[in-house]
Amino acid sequence: MLNLVLFGPPGAGKGTQSQKLIEKYGLIHLSTGDILRNEIAQGTTLGLEAKKLMDEGVLVPDEVVIGMISNKLDANPDAKGFIFDGFPRTVAQAAALDTLLEGKNTSISGMIALVVDDQELESRLLLRGKDSGRPDDANPEIIRKRINEYNSKTTPVAEFYKAQGKFTSINGIGGIDDIFSAVSAVVEQY
Repeated sequence: MLNLVLFGPPGAGKGTQSQKLIEKYGLIHLSTGDILRNEIAQGTTLGLEAKKLMDEGVLVPDEVVIGMISNKLDANPDAKGFIFDGFPRTVAQAAALDTLLEGKNTSISGMIALVVDDQELESRLLLRGKDSGRPDDANPEIIRKRINEYNSKTTPVAEFYKAQGKFTSINGIGGIDDIFSAVSAVVEQY
């Protein structure tokens, strides 16, 4: 089973690259953002709680996200593999994900990080905010808070996977197909 962590700050292109990986490798995309937005759209208790936190630019609690991921894995027993997008964001989440996957007789194959500078991220997110209607992509202050949150809390996750020999970084600026070629070259090594 091919299990990838697609890593990068908000606006790095994870969703775009995930779609291309799904088409090429037949993987199932697990975007915690999509899962949470679905809960919000359905107006669930979890969704309402998550919306409040997301609107403030704060991360949703680990146990909630791990539970949702476990349910998604169980719902797809014949999957060729999964792309974890937006998770794990902390070392504690990475360790919890390793434990969860171990219990399901699989593991993370590797982490691919899309590297994009903060100024480019802010421009991309403001542009996306005009089209998506997402309030967290329309406010420069919230965008900067999300980027800072990513930089302070998720950078140690890269070290976690580096220690396991499972980390590769890719330049996330350039043409979508050029970036995907670089991503695919890494995936082929797994």
